[in-house]
Amino acid sequence: MRTASLALLAGFTLGVVTPAAAADLDYGVLRGPDYEPAIPVIDWSGVYVGGHGGYTSAALGFRNVFQPLVAKALIGTTAESEFNASSLLIPHSQRVEGGSFGAYAGFNYQFDDAVIGIEADYTRFEKIGATADSVTRFKTTADNFLETVSLSGLSSTKIEEYGTIRARGGYAFGNFLPYITGGVAIGRAQVTDQVTVNNYGYNQATYKANVATANSAITTTTDPAGNVVTTVKPAIPTYVDNYGYSTFNQTNPEKSTVAPGKVVTQSTNKTVAGIALGAGLEYALTQNIVLRGEYQYVLFNDFDGHKVNLNTVRGGAAVKF
Repeated sequence: MRTASLALLAGFTLGVVTPAAAADLDYGVLRGPDYEPAIPVIDWSGVYVGGHGGYTSAALGFRNVFQPLVAKALIGTTAESEFNASSLLIPHSQRVEGGSFGAYAGFNYQFDDAVIGIEADYTRFEKIGATADSVTRFKTTADNFLETVSLSGLSSTKIEEYGTIRARGGYAFGNFLPYITGGVAIGRAQVTDQVTVNNYGYNQATYKANVATANSAITTTTDPAGNVVTTVKPAIPTYVDNYGYSTFNQTNPEKSTVAPGKVVTQSTNKTVAGIALGAGLEYALTQNIVLRGEYQYVLFNDFDGHKVNLNTVRGGAAVKF
C-alpha cells in the first residue's frame, strides 16, 4: 500500500514538472535565431593617418611673362617706342597631366550622424608645362632706318609639390561618410622665362642715296667711230650707319651678318598660396581601417604672370586611432 502511494506521487510529480519544463524550452535553439546580429556602429571620431594616390590635371596660364623681359632688353630703343616690341610675343595656356601621390592626416569629431573635422595633406606632382612664341617685324622708322626686330620666347612652370589644410564636414550613413572640404593650399613651383632679342637696322636713306650716286656716275657716249663708250666716274659713298650686325656690307646690306641675339632669362623658385576645395566618400572597412575616394580642386594665386589650377581624382586608405 505504501509502495503504491509512492508510485502515484512520483507519477503526479512527473506529469506536472514535464509540461512546465517543456514550456520553458527555447525552441529557437532548434530552428535558429529569430533576429540578425546587430551591425557594429562606426564611430568616426578620432585621429587618422593615411596615404593617397591618383591622377592630376594641371591648367597652366602664362600672362605677360615675356613683356617685362623684352622691355628690359629694348629699353630706350625705337624697337620699343615705334614697334611696341614688348607686346609682340603672345604666350598660350597649357595643360599637363600625370600621376600624383602623398599622405594625409586629420581629426574627426562626431555628434549624432554629423561629422566635422580638420585635415592636412601633402601631394607630390613634379610636372612641367611650357609655352613658346616667336615673331619678326620690320619697318622704316622715323629716322629713316630700315629696322628689324626678331623675338623668340620660352616660358615654363613646374609644380613640384603642394599641401593643403582644410576643414571637413560630412554625414554618416553607417559605414559610409560622404563629405566636403575647403581650406587653403601652399605649393612650391619653379618658373623660368626666357627671351632672345635680335634688333638690327641700317640707314636706308643713306644707302639709297649711295646707290643713286653710283648710278649717276655711269655715263654712256658714242665716239666718232660710232662705238659706245661707258665712263664710270669714281664716287665716294657716304658711310651707312648701322647697328646689330656682326659685319655689315655697305654696298649690299642683304649680305650682312646679323649679330647673335641678346638672351634675357629669369628663373626662380616660388612659394605660392591659394585655395583648396573638394568632396569625397569614405568607407569604414573596420573601426580602424578607412578607405576613401576624393576629388580635389586647388587654385593658386598669380605669381610673376604664371597661373596654376589643379584638378585631382584620387583614392586613399587610412588608419584611425
